[in-house]
Amino acid sequence: MSVETPAFSLSEQELEQIERRFAEIRTLARGREKALFGVFDGPLTTEETWALKFLYVHMPLNDLADYDGSLFLAHVRQALAVRKRVPWGDRVPDPLFLHFVLPCRVNTENIEDFREVIYAELGPRTAGCSMAEAILEANYWCHEKATYIGSDLRTLSPLGMIRNARGRCGEESTLAVAALRSIGIPARQCYTPRWAHCDDNHAWVEAWADGKWHYIGACEPEARLDQGWFSGPARRAMLVHTRVPATYPGPEEITVKGGPYAELNLLANYAPTRTIAVEVREADGTPAAGARVQFQLYNYAELFPLAELVTDDQGEARFTTGYGDLIVRAVRNEAWGQRKIRIADGDRFEVVLNGAISDLPIGTEDFEMVPPPELDGSESEPLSAELLRRHEQRVAEGAALRRAYEETFLTEAEAEQLAAQLGLPAERLWKVLEPARGNGREIAAFLEERVPEHGEWPLLLLESLREKDLTDTMRETLDDHLAGSLPWKDSHGRELFVPYVMCPRVLFEMIGPYRKELLARFTEAEVAFYQEDPSRIARLLNEGWELREGPGNLRGKAGPLGTFQLRVADKGSLDILFVALCRSLGIPARLHPSEQKPQYNAGGTWVDAPVGPVREEADTEEEALRRIGMLRLRREAEGRTDEPVASYMENFTLARLERGYYKTLLYPHGKTDVYDTAFEVEPGEYRITTGVRLKDGTVLGRLSYCRVDEQTETQVTLSFPAPSQHIPVYGTPDPQTPLWRADGTKTTLSALSGGERGAMIAWLEPDREPSKHLLRETGELAETFDVLGIPVIFVLGSDDGKLALAAPALPTASLPGGTVFVSDPGYAALKDLTAAGIQLGGGGFPHLFALDREGNIRYMQSGYKPGSGKEALQVLSEL
Repeated sequence: MSVETPAFSLSEQELEQIERRFAEIRTLARGREKALFGVFDGPLTTEETWALKFLYVHMPLNDLADYDGSLFLAHVRQALAVRKRVPWGDRVPDPLFLHFVLPCRVNTENIEDFREVIYAELGPRTAGCSMAEAILEANYWCHEKATYIGSDLRTLSPLGMIRNARGRCGEESTLAVAALRSIGIPARQCYTPRWAHCDDNHAWVEAWADGKWHYIGACEPEARLDQGWFSGPARRAMLVHTRVPATYPGPEEITVKGGPYAELNLLANYAPTRTIAVEVREADGTPAAGARVQFQLYNYAELFPLAELVTDDQGEARFTTGYGDLIVRAVRNEAWGQRKIRIADGDRFEVVLNGAISDLPIGTEDFEMVPPPELDGSESEPLSAELLRRHEQRVAEGAALRRAYEETFLTEAEAEQLAAQLGLPAERLWKVLEPARGNGREIAAFLEERVPEHGEWPLLLLESLREKDLTDTMRETLDDHLAGSLPWKDSHGRELFVPYVMCPRVLFEMIGPYRKELLARFTEAEVAFYQEDPSRIARLLNEGWELREGPGNLRGKAGPLGTFQLRVADKGSLDILFVALCRSLGIPARLHPSEQKPQYNAGGTWVDAPVGPVREEADTEEEALRRIGMLRLRREAEGRTDEPVASYMENFTLARLERGYYKTLLYPHGKTDVYDTAFEVEPGEYRITTGVRLKDGTVLGRLSYCRVDEQTETQVTLSFPAPSQHIPVYGTPDPQTPLWRADGTKTTLSALSGGERGAMIAWLEPDREPSKHLLRETGELAETFDVLGIPVIFVLGSDDGKLALAAPALPTASLPGGTVFVSDPGYAALKDLTAAGIQLGGGGFPHLFALDREGNIRYMQSGYKPGSGKEALQVLSEL
């Protein structure tokens, strides 16, 4: 094949590969031929043609399903135009441009035409900058637009993030990458999927400037590159990766490659690493080629797979990781093997497949997982006083700009006025308008238009959504779901109709209008046919849709209308389509809360829908009752006084054995009523993981195994490892240490912290993510703090100790009643602690201490560590 050489420096072999793959994509996506490929019939330059083809061949299925070619062409044209406009455009090599500037997808966000909008603001601000300066400037701009708050797993788009003005780290980094790409700078989102030393993960950004990649904390600007509060934690990571189009020719190590994407292992940029080889052998000692090997890390009380690799012909899999502990589990055919490894012990480990998948381990198994040690970072040159002053001023200015924007949001007084006008309860109305934030007026307009005709139903629709949905769901979408659901409102009780027919939210897909168009595809007779037996919808999908699995973190995100048109889907997207089709036809449907399997409601019973590959035990569509078993958890018979309060995904999880690996069941994070009612589960083999995390990040874990049979209750003791209960004294600060109240009056540490159970005190940087974690966590623990009567003191470094500085971090939780905000000008009191020989950790803010009633420090933690507030409270409650 002869291919005309385009503007991009791609070899003839690469061009032929793109052309061949593009032809395959066009065949695969023929169900949306005009919407996706019609743009190629218009006038295109050679650059535009090849850039478009490059995007198409690296698209996940959900992008082929959900978006039109006109959107991708807009991205291509803007990216090419900016490349010619910015001073560094010709210095960015073609491979970096194609892989890190051109792509419009960063994470799992909704794709929008963001480039021109962002460039209009950021382009002029960076016009006279070097690339390094432009990266810093872009992050100041991102800080003006949004800040951190924890939220659910759906990722807001860059423009949605700007509208909302806050989001989790995955959304902050999505915005920052989009901003950098919009001004022609190569950028990529970096993730540590799970930390080794605490129960959380994190995302940040790497940007390329004149031959080198640098990192920044997204929406958290620093005065220089390669600096951030997470630098210390990253040195303890076991994996940092980024996703990139699979044709990327760069030097970085590839961890996983499959389909259109590859995952690059970037850990060596941040931490000491070792490349280990795991040799998997059959029971007779021969190499187990083609075995699947998972490298698992304890986090959120589960053994989380950081990576899954396949062994080569010699039965070997290689993985680069940090110097902590991992559990390696290998599976091939009907056999499995598992062992815990300590990376510091060597670089070769053997796993023998000596267990049959049908075999159930007996009893319990204890393990210890030690994270990589804390390491000091390289000392960087101190910033000049003037540069530091200017940086702090810009951070304050950015926060003020963002707060000024937030002040334009609908107020509670306006909500009350609207409620009176519409005859709706003011409290309920405010509960949907407040979380809508920058989208509040759109939500209010929907209510103004629809409540006069439909009464309470528009409000019920909004109440069925998640809080984040309210920030980016528009009137067109709401109108479609209101009009498309109301014909069925008298067919079911409200408790079934609202969440399972009216509600458009299924999983984590972007909500769009689909009911009218889906319903139009069926005649009245067909609607009646499927309503009579909803399992027929599953049969329709199984016979009419091609099943293909996409890249791991992009599975199951396609919208139902796109999947219906494309007629190709991964299992998750097909499940979403089943639920959406049922609801569009007035049939209550859902994904099972813990199993995430599609179900419809028949006669008050939830029935599994056999969509896609179905296990043998679920292949009879007519059964009205799902074959289930009961798993009842019991407290330890000994009645340990030091037994932790069981909390799901905090110190225990349930997992079922599927295809050789244990799949964690999804129950609400923090669920504590686990002894009250037995868990309804499928028959099978189960593992209960419990763990106690020590202050240094080490985990004492326990695995308990059991089998659950159908229509039988199995009882299992939920037991936890018992750590040493010695609580040391780390030092005693001067009780007369001066601090300052918000009204300017002086107080002392002893005056604030005196109490029967001591006190918790923390020095904060309230605009930074680690301090926001602690603030939010303290709010979630407010009831316990109040019951125990433990005062909480938060110390700010400026002269202003007002609660207003920290309050935005707590949108859904109030702080304990005994909370006091004070100031420590210049952190003088904090420096006095250091001078007195109390060693602060190297992790930076927050600096957290638990003081007993004599004023001794019994717990201390510096820097980012989710769960530190709970640990401090636990220590104080035990004293």
